Amino acid sequence: MGSKNKLKRFKENETFPNVIQPTRKEVTNGFAYQGNWKAHFKNDHPIVLELGCGKGEYTIGLAKRNPHKNFIGIDIKGARFWRGAKTALEEELSNVAFLRTQIELVDLLFGKNEVSEIWITFPDPQIKYKRTKHRMTNAAFLEKYKRILEPQGLMHLKTDSEFMHGYTLGLLHGLGMDVIYANHDVYKNEGSPKDVLEIQTFYENQYLEKGKPITYIQFRIH
Repeated sequence: MGSKNKLKRFKENETFPNVIQPTRKEVTNGFAYQGNWKAHFKNDHPIVLELGCGKGEYTIGLAKRNPHKNFIGIDIKGARFWRGAKTALEEELSNVAFLRTQIELVDLLFGKNEVSEIWITFPDPQIKYKRTKHRMTNAAFLEKYKRILEPQGLMHLKTDSEFMHGYTLGLLHGLGMDVIYANHDVYKNEGSPKDVLEIQTFYENQYLEKGKPITYIQFRIH
């Protein structure tokens, strides 16, 4: 994407009522919506997050299927989620918002038990050992998610990375977490939820064209 295009999208994001772009200082000094997201959505429906939402395909897809839940796509790359934000406005999806920030700040963005579900879709697996701290399902991240999830809140990991799938499963079993469902090839093996099979991201379609299996884990943190 050209820099002109990016700048145009950044400027357009600033005009979108469904895009929130706090500074790091605003987040760390007491974020206005933390524990109070109903003020943005003007209802108290359950809140579902997509972390590392990219173009926002999952955020949009889930929002269309679940009008009585609120969906927030989080990513640091505003030029990417511009597409999802624009689509949500065009299609009048009032239950969608996009938040431009670092995911490691997630526990400062939401209050205790404020979130009902978290989706992590096609994250960078950070395969090198020294990158472990950046893996979005490592123990430190799981602790952050636990703080903001309601007690029976669900986690979803959908990835093309066998490594990420195996790493996460091993960690969950080691920590004694509740693995509700796991599938290492969702399109080949039966049993995956419809939301896993019927919503596909831009990158997922590329992986499928190459014949890469798509994996999925649904779990709870306690």
